[in-house]
Amino acid sequence: MEKEIMLLKGNEALAHAAVRCGCDAYFGYPITPQSEVLETLAELAPWKTTGMVVLQAESEVASINMLYGAGGCGKRVMTSSASVGIALMQEGISYMVGAEVPSLIVNVQRGGPGLGTIQPSQSDYNQATRGGGNGDYEMIVLAPNSVQEMADFVGLGFDLAFKYRNPVIMLADGVIGQMMEKVELQPQQERLSDEEIAHRYPWATTGCRQRKPNVITSVELQPEIMEKHNLHLQAKYQEMEQNEVRYEWSGSDHPVLGIVAFGSAARISQKVVDLAHEEGIEVRLLRPITLWPFPKAAVREMAAQVKGILTVEINAGQMVNDVRLVVEGRVPVEHYGRLGGIVPSPNEILRKLKSML
Repeated sequence: MEKEIMLLKGNEALAHAAVRCGCDAYFGYPITPQSEVLETLAELAPWKTTGMVVLQAESEVASINMLYGAGGCGKRVMTSSASVGIALMQEGISYMVGAEVPSLIVNVQRGGPGLGTIQPSQSDYNQATRGGGNGDYEMIVLAPNSVQEMADFVGLGFDLAFKYRNPVIMLADGVIGQMMEKVELQPQQERLSDEEIAHRYPWATTGCRQRKPNVITSVELQPEIMEKHNLHLQAKYQEMEQNEVRYEWSGSDHPVLGIVAFGSAARISQKVVDLAHEEGIEVRLLRPITLWPFPKAAVREMAAQVKGILTVEINAGQMVNDVRLVVEGRVPVEHYGRLGGIVPSPNEILRKLKSML
Protein backbone atom coordinates (compact mmCIF):
# COMPACT_ATOMS: atom_id res chain seq x y z
CA MET A 1 0.00 0.00 0.00
CA GLU A 2 1.58 3.27 -1.16
CA LYS A 3 1.07 6.81 0.08
CA GLU A 4 -2.50 7.88 -0.54
CA ILE A 5 -4.35 11.20 -0.40
CA MET A 6 -7.93 11.03 0.84
CA LEU A 7 -10.69 13.32 2.12
CA LEU A 8 -11.39 12.11 5.64
CA LYS A 9 -12.79 13.10 9.00
CA GLY A 10 -10.21 13.34 11.76
CA ASN A 11 -11.58 10.20 13.39
CA GLU A 12 -11.43 8.32 10.09
CA ALA A 13 -7.86 9.46 9.47
CA LEU A 14 -6.90 8.16 12.90
CA ALA A 15 -8.26 4.72 12.04
CA HIS A 16 -6.55 4.59 8.64
CA ALA A 17 -3.24 5.69 10.21
CA ALA A 18 -3.49 3.02 12.92
CA VAL A 19 -3.71 0.26 10.32
CA ARG A 20 -0.93 1.73 8.17
CA CYS A 21 1.54 2.23 11.02
CA GLY A 22 1.50 -1.45 11.94
CA CYS A 23 -0.80 -1.29 14.93
CA ASP A 24 -1.37 -4.75 16.45
CA ALA A 25 -4.68 -4.14 18.18
CA TYR A 26 -7.39 -1.59 18.89
CA PHE A 27 -9.67 -2.02 21.89
CA GLY A 28 -12.42 0.56 22.25
CA TYR A 29 -16.01 1.45 22.93
CA PRO A 30 -18.21 3.77 20.85
CA ILE A 31 -18.97 7.22 22.24
CA THR A 32 -19.69 10.52 20.51
CA PRO A 33 -17.78 12.39 19.07
CA GLN A 34 -15.22 9.62 18.30
CA SER A 35 -17.39 6.66 17.31
CA GLU A 36 -16.16 6.85 13.70
CA VAL A 37 -12.78 5.47 14.82
CA LEU A 38 -14.22 2.05 15.64
CA GLU A 39 -16.70 2.23 12.75
CA THR A 40 -13.93 2.94 10.23
CA LEU A 41 -11.73 0.17 11.60
CA ALA A 42 -14.66 -2.24 11.28
CA GLU A 43 -15.14 -1.13 7.68
CA LEU A 44 -11.43 -1.47 6.87
CA ALA A 45 -11.37 -4.97 8.43
CA PRO A 46 -7.58 -5.00 8.94
CA TRP A 47 -7.72 -8.46 10.53
CA LYS A 48 -8.07 -9.75 6.96
CA THR A 49 -5.03 -7.87 5.62
CA THR A 50 -2.50 -7.10 8.37
CA GLY A 51 -3.79 -9.35 11.15
CA MET A 52 -4.60 -6.34 13.36
CA VAL A 53 -7.14 -7.13 16.08
CA VAL A 54 -10.15 -4.77 16.31
CA LEU A 55 -12.41 -5.39 19.28
CA GLN A 56 -15.36 -3.49 20.70
CA ALA A 57 -14.91 -4.09 24.41
CA GLU A 58 -17.82 -4.26 26.84
CA SER A 59 -16.73 -0.98 28.46
CA GLU A 60 -13.97 1.60 28.62
CA VAL A 61 -12.64 -0.09 31.77
CA ALA A 62 -12.32 -3.33 29.82
CA SER A 63 -10.62 -1.48 26.94
CA ILE A 64 -7.82 -0.02 29.05
CA ASN A 65 -7.15 -3.34 30.77
CA MET A 66 -6.94 -5.07 27.40
CA LEU A 67 -4.37 -2.42 26.46
CA TYR A 68 -2.45 -3.25 29.64
CA GLY A 69 -2.29 -6.94 28.77
CA ALA A 70 -1.49 -6.62 25.07
CA GLY A 71 0.93 -3.71 25.59
CA GLY A 72 2.77 -5.77 28.18
CA CYS A 73 3.43 -8.30 25.41
CA GLY A 74 5.26 -5.58 23.43
CA LYS A 75 2.41 -5.09 20.96
CA ARG A 76 1.48 -1.74 19.38
CA VAL A 77 -1.96 -1.23 20.93
CA MET A 78 -4.31 1.74 21.14
CA THR A 79 -7.71 2.86 22.31
CA SER A 80 -9.83 5.94 21.78
CA SER A 81 -12.73 7.48 23.61
CA ALA A 82 -14.24 10.84 24.53
CA SER A 83 -13.84 12.57 27.88
CA VAL A 84 -16.36 10.52 29.91
CA GLY A 85 -14.80 7.26 28.70
CA ILE A 86 -11.25 8.44 29.35
CA ALA A 87 -12.30 9.32 32.90
CA LEU A 88 -13.30 5.68 33.41
CA MET A 89 -9.86 4.53 32.21
CA GLN A 90 -7.82 6.50 34.74
CA GLU A 91 -7.12 3.62 37.14
CA GLY A 92 -5.86 1.43 34.29
CA ILE A 93 -3.76 4.27 32.86
CA SER A 94 -2.06 4.74 36.23
CA TYR A 95 -1.37 0.99 36.39
CA MET A 96 0.17 1.07 32.90
CA VAL A 97 2.40 4.03 33.72
CA GLY A 98 3.57 2.32 36.90
CA ALA A 99 4.25 -0.91 35.01
CA GLU A 100 5.90 0.99 32.11
CA VAL A 101 3.57 -0.39 29.45
CA PRO A 102 3.61 1.59 26.16
CA SER A 103 0.35 2.37 24.36
CA LEU A 104 -1.52 5.12 22.53
CA ILE A 105 -4.66 6.60 24.13
CA VAL A 106 -6.76 9.04 22.11
CA ASN A 107 -9.24 11.45 23.71
CA VAL A 108 -11.58 13.26 21.30
CA GLN A 109 -12.93 15.67 23.91
CA ARG A 110 -16.55 16.64 24.48
CA GLY A 111 -18.10 19.04 26.97
CA GLY A 112 -18.56 18.18 30.64
CA PRO A 113 -18.50 17.81 33.56
CA GLY A 114 -20.37 14.54 33.94
CA LEU A 115 -22.17 13.31 30.84
CA GLY A 116 -22.23 16.92 29.66
CA THR A 117 -22.77 17.34 25.95
CA ILE A 118 -21.71 15.63 22.73
CA GLN A 119 -20.39 18.96 21.43
CA PRO A 120 -16.62 19.74 21.32
CA SER A 121 -14.57 20.96 24.25
CA GLN A 122 -11.01 21.20 25.54
CA SER A 123 -11.90 20.72 29.18
CA ASP A 124 -9.75 17.61 29.73
CA TYR A 125 -6.46 19.54 29.63
CA ASN A 126 -5.91 19.25 33.37
CA GLN A 127 -6.81 15.56 33.38
CA ALA A 128 -4.30 14.79 30.61
CA THR A 129 -1.42 16.99 31.75
CA ARG A 130 -1.76 16.38 35.49
CA GLY A 131 -2.53 12.66 35.36
CA GLY A 132 -6.11 11.74 36.22
CA GLY A 133 -5.05 8.60 38.09
CA ASN A 134 -3.22 8.09 41.37
CA GLY A 135 0.49 8.58 41.95
CA ASP A 136 3.35 10.75 40.72
CA TYR A 137 3.40 10.23 36.97
CA GLU A 138 3.51 12.00 33.62
CA MET A 139 2.58 11.18 30.04
CA ILE A 140 3.50 12.88 26.79
CA VAL A 141 0.36 14.69 25.57
CA LEU A 142 0.10 15.43 21.83
CA ALA A 143 -2.47 18.02 20.68
CA PRO A 144 -3.35 17.78 16.95
CA ASN A 145 -4.99 20.74 15.22
CA SER A 146 -5.67 19.19 11.81
CA VAL A 147 -6.86 15.99 10.23
CA GLN A 148 -3.32 15.49 8.91
CA GLU A 149 -1.94 15.62 12.44
CA MET A 150 -4.61 13.17 13.62
CA ALA A 151 -3.00 10.73 11.19
CA ASP A 152 0.63 11.74 11.71
CA PHE A 153 0.48 11.65 15.50
CA VAL A 154 -0.50 7.96 15.55
CA GLY A 155 2.94 6.87 14.37
CA LEU A 156 4.64 9.55 16.45
CA GLY A 157 2.65 8.51 19.50
CA PHE A 158 3.69 4.88 19.16
CA ASP A 159 7.33 5.83 18.60
CA LEU A 160 7.37 7.95 21.77
CA ALA A 161 5.46 5.35 23.78
CA PHE A 162 8.03 2.65 23.02
CA LYS A 163 11.00 5.01 23.29
CA TYR A 164 10.09 5.76 26.91
CA ARG A 165 8.00 2.67 27.79
CA ASN A 166 5.09 4.91 28.75
CA PRO A 167 1.53 5.49 27.53
CA VAL A 168 1.09 8.52 25.27
CA ILE A 169 -2.09 10.61 25.13
CA MET A 170 -3.37 12.24 21.95
CA LEU A 171 -5.66 15.03 23.18
CA ALA A 172 -7.88 16.02 20.27
CA ASP A 173 -11.37 17.55 20.44
CA GLY A 174 -14.73 17.13 18.75
CA VAL A 175 -13.94 19.78 16.12
CA ILE A 176 -10.81 17.99 14.88
CA GLY A 177 -12.43 14.56 15.14
CA GLN A 178 -15.47 15.53 13.06
CA MET A 179 -14.05 17.99 10.51
CA MET A 180 -13.04 16.79 7.03
CA GLU A 181 -9.78 17.69 5.28
CA LYS A 182 -7.42 16.32 2.72
CA VAL A 183 -4.91 14.00 4.38
CA GLU A 184 -1.85 12.16 3.10
CA LEU A 185 -1.65 8.65 4.49
CA GLN A 186 1.73 6.96 4.81
CA PRO A 187 2.59 3.61 3.17
CA GLN A 188 1.66 0.44 4.96
CA GLN A 189 4.18 -0.73 7.57
CA GLU A 190 4.49 -4.38 8.45
CA ARG A 191 3.57 -5.44 11.96
CA LEU A 192 6.46 -6.80 13.99
CA SER A 193 6.62 -10.57 14.34
CA ASP A 194 6.69 -12.16 17.78
CA GLU A 195 10.38 -12.94 17.25
CA GLU A 196 11.13 -9.31 16.34
CA ILE A 197 9.24 -8.09 19.42
CA ALA A 198 11.17 -10.46 21.70
CA HIS A 199 14.47 -9.23 20.25
CA ARG A 200 13.59 -5.51 20.23
CA TYR A 201 11.77 -5.35 23.59
CA PRO A 202 13.51 -7.68 26.08
CA TRP A 203 11.15 -6.48 28.83
CA ALA A 204 8.03 -7.81 27.07
CA THR A 205 6.11 -10.89 28.24
CA THR A 206 6.79 -12.97 25.14
CA GLY A 207 7.39 -16.37 26.75
CA CYS A 208 10.46 -17.39 28.77
CA ARG A 209 11.77 -20.68 27.42
CA GLN A 210 15.24 -19.18 26.97
CA ARG A 211 15.27 -16.48 29.66
CA LYS A 212 14.03 -15.64 33.13
CA PRO A 213 10.35 -14.60 33.34
CA ASN A 214 9.45 -10.95 32.78
CA VAL A 215 7.00 -9.54 35.32
CA ILE A 216 4.83 -6.58 34.27
CA THR A 217 3.33 -4.99 37.39
CA SER A 218 2.87 -1.68 39.16
CA VAL A 219 2.70 -3.06 42.72
CA GLU A 220 5.61 -3.24 45.15
CA LEU A 221 5.07 -3.57 48.91
CA GLN A 222 8.68 -2.78 49.93
CA PRO A 223 8.82 1.04 50.27
CA GLU A 224 12.55 1.26 49.53
CA ILE A 225 12.11 -0.64 46.25
CA MET A 226 9.00 1.40 45.38
CA GLU A 227 10.89 4.64 45.97
CA LYS A 228 13.73 3.44 43.73
CA HIS A 229 11.20 2.67 40.99
CA ASN A 230 9.58 6.09 41.38
CA LEU A 231 12.96 7.81 41.13
CA HIS A 232 13.60 5.86 37.92
CA LEU A 233 10.26 7.10 36.55
CA GLN A 234 11.00 10.71 37.53
CA ALA A 235 14.37 10.54 35.74
CA LYS A 236 12.53 9.31 32.64
CA TYR A 237 10.09 12.22 32.81
CA GLN A 238 13.01 14.66 33.04
CA GLU A 239 14.43 13.10 29.88
CA MET A 240 11.09 13.64 28.16
CA GLU A 241 11.09 17.31 29.19
CA GLN A 242 14.58 17.76 27.79
CA ASN A 243 13.96 16.02 24.46
CA GLU A 244 10.28 16.01 23.50
CA VAL A 245 8.96 19.58 23.69
CA ARG A 246 7.13 20.47 20.47
CA TYR A 247 5.45 23.75 19.47
CA GLU A 248 4.76 26.02 16.50
CA TRP A 249 5.05 29.80 16.01
CA SER A 250 2.98 31.95 13.63
CA GLY A 251 1.98 35.58 13.26
CA SER A 252 4.00 38.75 13.72
CA ASP A 253 7.72 38.89 14.49
CA HIS A 254 7.17 42.23 16.27
CA PRO A 255 4.04 41.58 18.34
CA VAL A 256 2.26 43.77 20.83
CA LEU A 257 0.18 40.90 22.16
CA GLY A 258 0.55 37.13 22.22
CA ILE A 259 -1.91 34.26 22.00
CA VAL A 260 -1.28 30.75 23.30
CA ALA A 261 -3.75 28.13 22.04
CA PHE A 262 -3.82 24.44 21.15
CA GLY A 263 -5.93 22.15 18.98
CA SER A 264 -8.94 23.66 17.24
CA ALA A 265 -8.63 26.82 19.36
CA ALA A 266 -5.25 27.43 17.69
CA ARG A 267 -6.87 27.21 14.24
CA ILE A 268 -9.43 29.81 15.26
CA SER A 269 -6.68 31.96 16.80
CA GLN A 270 -4.76 31.95 13.50
CA LYS A 271 -7.73 33.80 11.95
CA VAL A 272 -7.69 36.19 14.92
CA VAL A 273 -4.04 37.01 14.18
CA ASP A 274 -4.99 37.90 10.60
CA LEU A 275 -7.97 40.03 11.66
CA ALA A 276 -5.87 41.87 14.23
CA HIS A 277 -3.18 42.59 11.62
CA GLU A 278 -5.83 44.17 9.38
CA GLU A 279 -6.65 46.54 12.24
CA GLY A 280 -3.00 47.40 12.89
CA ILE A 281 -2.56 45.17 15.94
CA GLU A 282 0.45 42.86 15.67
CA VAL A 283 -0.10 39.50 17.37
CA ARG A 284 2.05 36.38 17.65
CA LEU A 285 0.55 32.91 18.14
CA LEU A 286 2.23 30.09 20.03
CA ARG A 287 0.69 26.66 19.49
CA PRO A 288 1.88 24.01 21.95
CA ILE A 289 1.96 20.65 20.17
CA THR A 290 3.01 18.83 23.32
CA LEU A 291 0.83 19.97 26.21
CA TRP A 292 3.16 17.92 28.38
CA PRO A 293 6.03 18.53 28.32
CA PHE A 294 4.86 22.14 28.11
CA PRO A 295 6.89 24.58 25.95
CA LYS A 296 8.03 26.73 28.87
CA ALA A 297 11.01 28.33 27.08
CA ALA A 298 8.79 29.43 24.18
CA VAL A 299 6.28 31.01 26.59
CA ARG A 300 9.12 32.89 28.30
CA GLU A 301 10.30 34.10 24.89
CA MET A 302 6.80 35.39 24.13
CA ALA A 303 6.53 37.10 27.51
CA ALA A 304 9.73 39.03 26.74
CA GLN A 305 8.21 40.35 23.48
CA VAL A 306 4.65 41.39 24.30
CA LYS A 307 2.60 43.58 26.61
CA GLY A 308 0.11 40.83 27.39
CA ILE A 309 -0.78 37.20 26.64
CA LEU A 310 -4.21 35.70 25.97
CA THR A 311 -4.84 31.96 26.19
CA VAL A 312 -7.70 30.79 24.00
CA GLU A 313 -9.23 27.51 25.16
CA ILE A 314 -12.62 25.87 24.77
CA ASN A 315 -12.98 25.55 28.53
CA ALA A 316 -13.19 27.67 31.69
CA GLY A 317 -9.42 28.27 31.78
CA GLN A 318 -6.95 25.43 32.33
CA MET A 319 -3.80 25.89 30.21
CA VAL A 320 -3.86 29.54 31.33
CA ASN A 321 -2.56 28.39 34.72
CA ASP A 322 0.51 26.79 33.12
CA VAL A 323 1.17 29.96 31.14
CA ARG A 324 0.90 32.08 34.29
CA LEU A 325 3.29 29.79 36.15
CA VAL A 326 5.89 30.23 33.42
CA VAL A 327 5.38 33.99 32.93
CA GLU A 328 5.71 34.64 36.69
CA GLY A 329 3.92 37.98 36.51
CA ARG A 330 6.20 39.56 33.87
CA VAL A 331 3.16 40.50 31.77
CA PRO A 332 -0.61 40.13 32.26
CA VAL A 333 -2.01 36.75 31.23
CA GLU A 334 -5.75 36.48 30.52
CA HIS A 335 -8.04 33.72 29.30
CA TYR A 336 -10.87 33.57 26.81
CA GLY A 337 -13.04 30.51 26.33
CA ARG A 338 -16.56 29.24 25.84
CA LEU A 339 -18.30 26.40 27.67
CA GLY A 340 -20.98 23.78 27.08
CA GLY A 341 -19.74 22.82 23.62
CA ILE A 342 -19.82 26.34 22.17
CA VAL A 343 -16.80 27.12 19.97
CA PRO A 344 -15.61 30.77 20.19
CA SER A 345 -15.63 32.87 17.03
CA PRO A 346 -12.60 34.84 15.79
CA ASN A 347 -14.45 38.15 16.23
CA GLU A 348 -15.27 37.61 19.90
CA ILE A 349 -11.65 36.62 20.59
CA LEU A 350 -10.50 39.74 18.75
CA ARG A 351 -12.74 41.89 20.99
CA LYS A 352 -11.12 40.31 24.05
CA LEU A 353 -7.66 41.06 22.60
CA LYS A 354 -8.57 44.70 22.02
CA SER A 355 -9.75 45.02 25.63
CA MET A 356 -6.24 44.03 26.74
CA LEU A 357 -4.79 47.10 24.98
